[in-house]
Amino acid sequence: MAVPTLPPPKESNVDVLIVGAGPAGYMAALWLAKLGIKTKFIDKRSTKIFTGQADGLQPRVLEVFETFGFVDRAIKEVAVGYEACFYEPDETGRIRRVDKIPEGVPGISRFNGSVIHQGRIETWLSDAIEEFSGGALTVERPLAPESLEIESADSTSEYPVRVVLKRLPDDNASPEQFGHKVENGLYRQFEGDQINPVSSSQDDTEVLRAKYVLGCDGAHSWVRKQLGIEHKGETTDYVWGVLDIVPVTDFPDIRKRCSIHSKDGGSIMVIPRENGIVRLYIQLEGVANEADEATNVADDSTPSTATNGEKKKARVDRSKLTSEHILATAQNIFKPYSLEVAEMHWFTAYQIGQRVATHFQKDNRVFIAGDACHTHSPKAGQGMNVSMMDTFNLAWKIAYVVKGLAKPSILTTYEDERHTVAEDLIAYDLKLSRLFSSKPGEISTEEFRRVIDQGSAFTTGCTVDYGASLLMDKPADQPRDVPYCSPLATKLAIGMRLPDAKLVMQSDARPWFLNQQLPSTGQFRLLIFIGDYAQTPALKTQLSDIGAFLAESETALQKLRDDNVLQPLLIHASPQAKVEWDDFPIVFRPRDKRGVMNYWLILADTPSMHEITGDAYEKYGIDKGVGAAVLLRPDGYVTKITEPTVEGIKDIWKFLSRFLVALEPSTACTFSSNAFSTKSKSRDD
Repeated sequence: MAVPTLPPPKESNVDVLIVGAGPAGYMAALWLAKLGIKTKFIDKRSTKIFTGQADGLQPRVLEVFETFGFVDRAIKEVAVGYEACFYEPDETGRIRRVDKIPEGVPGISRFNGSVIHQGRIETWLSDAIEEFSGGALTVERPLAPESLEIESADSTSEYPVRVVLKRLPDDNASPEQFGHKVENGLYRQFEGDQINPVSSSQDDTEVLRAKYVLGCDGAHSWVRKQLGIEHKGETTDYVWGVLDIVPVTDFPDIRKRCSIHSKDGGSIMVIPRENGIVRLYIQLEGVANEADEATNVADDSTPSTATNGEKKKARVDRSKLTSEHILATAQNIFKPYSLEVAEMHWFTAYQIGQRVATHFQKDNRVFIAGDACHTHSPKAGQGMNVSMMDTFNLAWKIAYVVKGLAKPSILTTYEDERHTVAEDLIAYDLKLSRLFSSKPGEISTEEFRRVIDQGSAFTTGCTVDYGASLLMDKPADQPRDVPYCSPLATKLAIGMRLPDAKLVMQSDARPWFLNQQLPSTGQFRLLIFIGDYAQTPALKTQLSDIGAFLAESETALQKLRDDNVLQPLLIHASPQAKVEWDDFPIVFRPRDKRGVMNYWLILADTPSMHEITGDAYEKYGIDKGVGAAVLLRPDGYVTKITEPTVEGIKDIWKFLSRFLVALEPSTACTFSSNAFSTKSKSRDD
């Protein structure tokens, strides 16, 4: 009897495959949907995360949400942090408040650090992805990669990465609760978040060929392991429990972020959350480890022996970790205050460890991001935030290369820029975790608060400073801890995000924050700070010359504008009484094919009749009698500063020609007027 021949597995091509629907994966999908990149987005879990996991949103991420158009949804729902309190034991052992400080750094951003559970954040991201992609891009569940191959460097294949995908049964892909009635994250912390092998038919298998693959699949990343990338670091003896509860308590600062050190019971961090929920991080004492023979498992985060020869810590026995045990520990630390629970939403426990991957990519074809690159304790509230900023950095670069707009060399800047951020994060978290886990007698209150104060700016996400590279015009030997500023803008650091300032729209006099006029569309921005041109003859001549140069049909701007790769904006500092709309060059007030004028490319740094404006030049350190030309990357980071002259603009073109295909002298690239869509529809909540 003849054996029936099985049909071959389904095969398809895609520009980008994203593995893992966590924060890093969602941010990558958001960018790629916005920029029109053909993407496949998969996750091995059959359900979304509705409770637990990460909960902090730092100011820089909220700024990014604003550029994508949905920060208003966050503002309506989040719990916002304004004050932080410190508690220490008195001579009788009773905890009492010893200090109160602002949370974060006042004035560093328009947004404060906020808290809401990860499920809501993923909902906002998912809704925006659906909008930007017209419903074409959604998470496909439950799908897991089974094999990954990258063709040799000399391959001419358009899709050089081959991935075999396997569809999983829903019951195999659902998180286990290990007998607990309350939802928890123990399976992620101590089980390794692994999928059990299952048999599959050809119908369950798909062969995917991709140009690029993003491994956003968590701390136990399958993609990272396939690439042979080490995850270096160590696990400590410190074990902490986490409770998400609606409390019943007489503790006076339960709705403020608090750091509590007790005399003998350990420490607690209090984080107020949305809808009356409070998250407690509780130091646990005397939690048993699993038997030695049980620790020899395929889990690269907590095996009994390290690959580099260092002895690692045994894994915590999760059977001893219950919400009741964690709550009892918290109640002891809170004494003399009472703590009961009206509602228990989620709990978990984790063993503190800090790790960072040695590399973030392989052959500039397969990349890892988020927890696949760096893991640490959650106390600084950085895990989800840094993860999203990893792919906010990477995805627009991939889009540029996929569309033929930029050379592949720009992809090398991802690892250079984000590995440094990961190292800084691990160093800070290591110091913070040791202080939190120490007893009051082992550290001074002053030392503890000093570390918190020193790290406040870092934890906002607003002080990331990218070094010199193909995309950053700054000295290669610039010290990492010293921002580099041009003499033309002495308070505007190249390599850092553009700080916000409030300006006045020239056309209708409405005040706007500059960040609100810089949505994430995939465009570079050329900000011409022309100064007080109306009362400075030399600047008036410069503005006229720049306008004429940019308006020439054969200039680089026309090529870049046709592709929505670069957008010029004019920001002047002349008194409104001295300015007329028709004075401005037509390149800053262009008309579309219908003859409708664009009124939104000219802003004024002058006083408004309704709000406080007029300090942007001072904030950026720009002389109103000199001005500056500032180039921003699509992710909002300052990349180059020149003088606001024709020669200065030509210098910017020369800089861009290092990586933009359109500016290569011999380019044969043709440009579509719809390379990047900048339109977006409004969305109701």
